[in-house]
Amino acid sequence: MPIDVTVEDHIALITINRPERMNALDNAHYRALSEAWVRVRDDGNIRSAIVTGAGDRAFCAGADIKSLLPQPTALSDMWLTQKDQIINRGLEVWKPIIAAVNGVCMGGGTCMLFATDIRIAVPTAVFSLAEVKRGLVPGNGATQRVLSQLPYAIAMEMVMTGDSIDAESAARWGLINRIVPPEKLMDTAFEYARRIGRNAPLAVQAAKELAIRARDVDLQTGLRMETVMNRMLWESEDLKEGAAAFAEKREPRFQGR
Repeated sequence: MPIDVTVEDHIALITINRPERMNALDNAHYRALSEAWVRVRDDGNIRSAIVTGAGDRAFCAGADIKSLLPQPTALSDMWLTQKDQIINRGLEVWKPIIAAVNGVCMGGGTCMLFATDIRIAVPTAVFSLAEVKRGLVPGNGATQRVLSQLPYAIAMEMVMTGDSIDAESAARWGLINRIVPPEKLMDTAFEYARRIGRNAPLAVQAAKELAIRARDVDLQTGLRMETVMNRMLWESEDLKEGAAAFAEKREPRFQGR
C-alpha cells in the first residue's frame, strides 16, 4: 500500500511508504492519504494520529513532479474543491496530529507539516518550500499558513528563495517542538500521543478547534464560541468521569462521550 495505516491504543500511525522516491506523493498517494485522514476523522476508536515517512531519509519530499507533470488535472477539477481532501487542503480533523519528521521535509511535506499540531524531528531533518525553483508556488495551504507559523522575514525567505532550513533553525523559529535522536523519534511521538490520550477526547478536540478558529474570528466571537463549547462539554459523560476521578484520586477513564 502507498500509505500504511495502523491503529493501536486509540493512536493511528500513518506512514507514507515510498522510500525509494523519498516518500514523494503521486496521485495514488494523495488519494490514499486522503482516505487515511478521513478514517482518522471518522473512526471513533482513533483519538490521535502520528504521520511519518518510511525509511530513514525522508519524511516527505512533496509532490512527485515527474509523475504529475505528464498528467495535468482537467481545468474542471478546479471546482472539485472537496475531491481527495487532505488536512493541509481543507479537511477538518480536530483530533491531535503529531508529525514525526525522520528526514527531508520538502514542498508538500512542509505543507502537510503546517497542518499538524505537534512536530518532532531528527537532527538531520531539513525543511523547505522549494516550489519556486520549479516554476510553481507552494500549494495545498502553504502560502496561507506560512506567516502564521514563522516570523515574517523567515517565512518570506523560505517561500521566495526556496532554500531549506535545518532542524536547529526550525526549532529556533518554532516550526518544530523538539529534536530527538533517530532511535527515539517514534517513541517520542507515541509518548506525546499517549500523554494527550490521557485527557478527555472531546475536550481535546474542542480545544484544538477553538484555538485554530481563533485565527479567523474576532475576540468577542472567539470568547462566545469558547463559552458555548464549554457549555456543551458540561453535558458530557467525560466531565462526570473527570470529576469523579479527581474526587476518588484515580486516573480517569474517558470514553469520548
